[in-house]
Amino acid sequence: MLLKRRRARAGARARYAAERTVDVADGRLPVLEGGRLLRKAFPQHWSFLLGEIALYSFVVLLLTGVWLTLFFKPSMTEVVYDGSYEPLLGLSMSEAYRSTVDISFDVRGGLLIRQSHHWAALVFLSAVGVHLLRVFFTGAFRRPREVNWLIGVTLFLLALVEGFAGYSLPDDLLSGTGLRIAQGIMLSIPVVGTYISMFVFGGEYPGEDVIPRLYSLHILLVPGLLLALLTLHLILVFYLKHTQWAGRGRTNRNAVGKPMFPQFVTDSAGLFFMVFGVLTLLAAVSQINPIWAYGPYRPDIVSFGSQPDWYVGFLEGSLRLMPPFETAVAGHTVMWNVLVPAVVLPGALFAVLYAYPFFERWVTGDHEEHHLCDRPRDKPVRTGLGVAAICFYAVLLLAGGNDILAYVFDIPLNLLTWVFRTSLVLLPPVSFMTTRRVCMALRERERERLAEGEETGELRQTLAGGYVESHEPLDAEERYVLRSSEEPEPLAQTAADGDAPHVGRLRATLSEWYYGDRVDVEKPESERGSSVGELKR
Repeated sequence: MLLKRRRARAGARARYAAERTVDVADGRLPVLEGGRLLRKAFPQHWSFLLGEIALYSFVVLLLTGVWLTLFFKPSMTEVVYDGSYEPLLGLSMSEAYRSTVDISFDVRGGLLIRQSHHWAALVFLSAVGVHLLRVFFTGAFRRPREVNWLIGVTLFLLALVEGFAGYSLPDDLLSGTGLRIAQGIMLSIPVVGTYISMFVFGGEYPGEDVIPRLYSLHILLVPGLLLALLTLHLILVFYLKHTQWAGRGRTNRNAVGKPMFPQFVTDSAGLFFMVFGVLTLLAAVSQINPIWAYGPYRPDIVSFGSQPDWYVGFLEGSLRLMPPFETAVAGHTVMWNVLVPAVVLPGALFAVLYAYPFFERWVTGDHEEHHLCDRPRDKPVRTGLGVAAICFYAVLLLAGGNDILAYVFDIPLNLLTWVFRTSLVLLPPVSFMTTRRVCMALRERERERLAEGEETGELRQTLAGGYVESHEPLDAEERYVLRSSEEPEPLAQTAADGDAPHVGRLRATLSEWYYGDRVDVEKPESERGSSVGELKR
């Protein structure tokens, strides 16, 4: 009896001490709020893993990059190679190239880490790009997530810069050819192009400062910005709550999924190790960027069949497809065949990416909050625009390797170039119209399935002697999903407050184009009433 009392008193003192500790800590730190955060729900769908793959690839990049900085020497000082790779013995090269070769052959595990770093960069950029496409096609950029969309596009832009800077650091013949192209792009900018080139390269090309400057950019400035924006991006994901697909029990007012701890944390940790393992396996069995085969960079030599990494391949393709065109103005020559494809076009592409959420909101007049993902087929115009942009990018990417394609398939290079030029003009609008019609056909088919039910494959004979196929109703979950999409009416042909008459007409015309050819799914009267009641609540 005495022992039980002592245990009870000890338990009471322990509970009091724990409550007191939590109260003191919560007065200074968001302890209780953090506890609620651990129960935050994360919806489950394979497409939501794309952002996590990008995050964990970035973690691998940081880990392998820190290791590589211990051995890489960012110097353009000329040295003579006397290492273990015999084909390069006696050749003059920069210290940057020499240290990269040493990492590959003389540092234990160096080649594995270096190739892991390169593969992680490619996967990171790919995951960010596909993640942006997922957000675009599902409408996850709409209010209240416009800022997160801007952050995501900026992350993709910074990742391009980071990838190009890291790709150029070894100072091999292939990356040097890319730097030479970059210098030509700088020179094409009117008035200030020469000054930009002199600043970047520290004098006349190739200069002595470009590798140290790219190194500082690659390991300090851009990674710091990426880390800060990734942190802000994740904070906004937590604050705004995750989007989810429509379904029974899932609305704009809740989030249905696994709690952050322990289920989501466990799954996410498993995904991290899978990403780490796959990248390590790729580095071990799949060679990438063998700089020892290219040799050190020399300004008077161009690498044969040089191809950049995929993320800047579109830039290479645009340069190859642009016809020669220049203009002399006041004694100055403007090289349109470099300026337009390498400066104007990328700037226009990213400007469209930044502006699209606000353009769609203005055209559709939709200012509501959206936490449910759109199915791509439910937004034919948006999906068509996305597919057209992908086709435009794919043509430029393929054109960046037109010389390799012409050699492998034995096609005249000039003919292949004109095929790509024609495709760049015709393929995007054709793909837009085709995608739009396919989306509308899918919606029409869903309306028929709701009205008639699912075909069972069983035939029965009618009294008239004919045959009909029997149908069975769709299950409740599928009917809910098919009926959950509601298309708003196009805007009226009147100017909104603050809009000029011609601006109002333009907006109404674009709204009719965006929503005019839609296929609405009829709802039963009972569901209409319940939907209206839910919106009122």
